[in-house]
Amino acid sequence: MKACTPDMIRNVAVVSYTGAGKTSLVEALLYQAGTIPAMGSVPHGTTVCDYEPEEIHHKVSVGASVAHLDWKGVRVNLVDAPGALSFLGEAQMALRAVDGVLIVVSAASGVRTELEKIWATIKELALPCLLFVNDLDKERTLLGPVLEECEKVLECKGLPVAMPIGEGAQLEGVVDLLAGVAWRPAKDSPKVQQGTIPADLAGVCAEARKKLAEGVAETDDKLLERYLAEGDLSADDLGRGLKQGTHRQSFMPVLCGSALRNVGSTLLLDMLVACLPSPVEWTAQAPLTGLHPQTGEPVTRRADPSEPLSAFIFKTIIDPFMGRMSYVRVLSGSLAADAAFYNATRSVKEKGGHVFWILGKKYAQVPMLGAGEIGAIGKLKDTQTGDTICDDHHPIRYPSPHLAKPVMSFALEPKSKADIEKVSLGLHKLVEEDPTLEFVRNNETKEMILSGMGQLHVDVTFEKLRRKYGVDVNIHTPKVPYKETIRKMAQAQGKYKKQTGGHGQFGDCWLQLDPLPRGKGFAFDNKIVGGAIPRNFIPAVEKGVVEAMQEGILAGFPVVDLRVTVYDGSYHTVDSSEMSFKIAASMGFKKALETAQPILLEPIMTVEVVTPDDAVGAVIGDLNSRRGRILGVNAKGSTEAIKALVPLVELLKYTPTLNSITGGRGSYAMEFHSYEEVPRDQAQRIIDEHKAAKAAKQAVHQ
Repeated sequence: MKACTPDMIRNVAVVSYTGAGKTSLVEALLYQAGTIPAMGSVPHGTTVCDYEPEEIHHKVSVGASVAHLDWKGVRVNLVDAPGALSFLGEAQMALRAVDGVLIVVSAASGVRTELEKIWATIKELALPCLLFVNDLDKERTLLGPVLEECEKVLECKGLPVAMPIGEGAQLEGVVDLLAGVAWRPAKDSPKVQQGTIPADLAGVCAEARKKLAEGVAETDDKLLERYLAEGDLSADDLGRGLKQGTHRQSFMPVLCGSALRNVGSTLLLDMLVACLPSPVEWTAQAPLTGLHPQTGEPVTRRADPSEPLSAFIFKTIIDPFMGRMSYVRVLSGSLAADAAFYNATRSVKEKGGHVFWILGKKYAQVPMLGAGEIGAIGKLKDTQTGDTICDDHHPIRYPSPHLAKPVMSFALEPKSKADIEKVSLGLHKLVEEDPTLEFVRNNETKEMILSGMGQLHVDVTFEKLRRKYGVDVNIHTPKVPYKETIRKMAQAQGKYKKQTGGHGQFGDCWLQLDPLPRGKGFAFDNKIVGGAIPRNFIPAVEKGVVEAMQEGILAGFPVVDLRVTVYDGSYHTVDSSEMSFKIAASMGFKKALETAQPILLEPIMTVEVVTPDDAVGAVIGDLNSRRGRILGVNAKGSTEAIKALVPLVELLKYTPTLNSITGGRGSYAMEFHSYEEVPRDQAQRIIDEHKAAKAAKQAVHQ
């Protein structure tokens, strides 16, 4: 495929929900354009875009894939985005790399929650769209009802430019309302051929074309005048009006057919080229705007090869054999192989490797990627997904996308202790590939925690960990990082005396414990007077206290929010040492803790649940049952946002419940708020569990 100028490129994200037929439709488009010799199958794992073993196993897209085709002299770069909510981040990043969107809706399923989530990002980015109604070859499927549902849910006008020939299993082809011709798969071949409109559909198609002309005319004063004067619009006027209205997002041209039977693909390719903008048209309408990384001043770019280089990294792949591959959208200038450039997001200079065009898992090496092109670049060391790379003499940083935070967490441990480092290294690389994953070591619970967007997301991550890095892990619900504190002041003596051959050990200190306000942590005061304890032993006293605080007396959790004061003690000129005072302080601290009314604290999270109106009551009721305190309910578009404070322990398995209550239409995000006292009955249960676990552990060691 030859290099082409930016005005002859279309960059299109193909989006929808799982099962709508996105990947099959991309397959039909690639076949119809002659890019591939035969159509692959999702169930058989033979499609261009679903090539990862995890995608073949689950039969769903788990990452954004790129494929290119050539149609009537125009390069079309298709980015097939995953439809599952677990991989919403991949879809959001894909939308940042394109100038237009092809939305796919199954006539058998209608609009589903996943599409509503993606639609919110499309609206935010103001991207022009085409709508393809798929699966019209299935029983009891009609174009009209699906279009009505799309218009209602997405709140966007749809203008059909195609009509199906036949219904259900009798679907034969589609009618092009602009050109007044029919497209049908040829006999004994999936390839499509042009023909005449069936006589029995002539009247229906004439009426549909009239509605199309009316819809286009309503969005442009000049076209409206012409339509009112002549009663119709020519095919050229309709084409120009469709393109203009699509670019302005006044409506969505609607196409239809069947991806599996390659019905409607030819007309869809024509409309992708005719209605969606080229990079040149898109940046002429809305120049690319970023900030100068040093001055913070606004900077603009256009899709022009003569402008300085600027590009956006929208996906990263790290393969144990291929190495790192960064998927890039060149926004301005050009990106040559082995070129040096500047990463404006991380303020580092980079030197790239080879550059490629992408067709699924195949990479074709090219000397350069020009303005408007989508491709891949190898061997970037510091550049990650979401970064801006640019000419270091003309820097620009584009806004980083705001991706949803992970909501489902699992504690994990390698099946073999020898694999701890391999697990950590592998997961850090998988997090680089997928910014919606989060991997941390919790210093308080001593656990490795992996957090993702849902069960499927986490399952696929562990499958990749096994395949790419050869390690298996056991997973379980994470421990809650409880803490302990005190309610009242207490005093106690810590005295350590040990006599052996030679020098003995002697340390003696009196400690006072005072509660501090919640969240204040730890304070240490020295009120020794008269040299009761020499100054050089005071740091050892503090160290002994700090170490003793790591394990409280209730359930072994860290002790926080208290002030410890050393106010008296004694020493021996020969037997006292730092070690003896450290042990004495630890003993005194634990003794004082017993009379200071220790209590358990639990982490409280600020939670925002976004839910449809009809589920607000059920969601609030469920949050109340989880000991939640509702802070407020606010309208958020067509949904409601419920804000509440909820104990973390009550949210560990919240995702499946919320999906059940809202029919999969709800989502939530949470962040740490504070620590609060655990209710007495809950605290006793936690203490009993700790004692039982401790006893079981001791029994094993015995």
